[in-house]
Amino acid sequence: MWRRGNREKKLPKYSSSDGLILDWVNGFEIKSNVSEDGMVIKANKEGLLSLANHLTNLAQADVPPGTHIHLDSLNSLEDGSDNIIIEKT
Repeated sequence: MWRRGNREKKLPKYSSSDGLILDWVNGFEIKSNVSEDGMVIKANKEGLLSLANHLTNLAQADVPPGTHIHLDSLNSLEDGSDNIIIEKT
């Protein structure tokens, strides 16, 4: 569970059969680009809240190492974005 202001939000329970259940905030926009300086992730408020939720979800004790989130322009990122893979170790 995490808290935002006075509101609490329960994280979806992880199960090996369903994997991670990602909760997207309506209206999210996320763009990512890799340059020689590193990766830049740009997001609106809804995109940042969505990413924060995904990271908190991935950090749950029941989520095993090796579980990952794959974000790309086909499922969540803006067109022209570079892929992002976030993996729990």
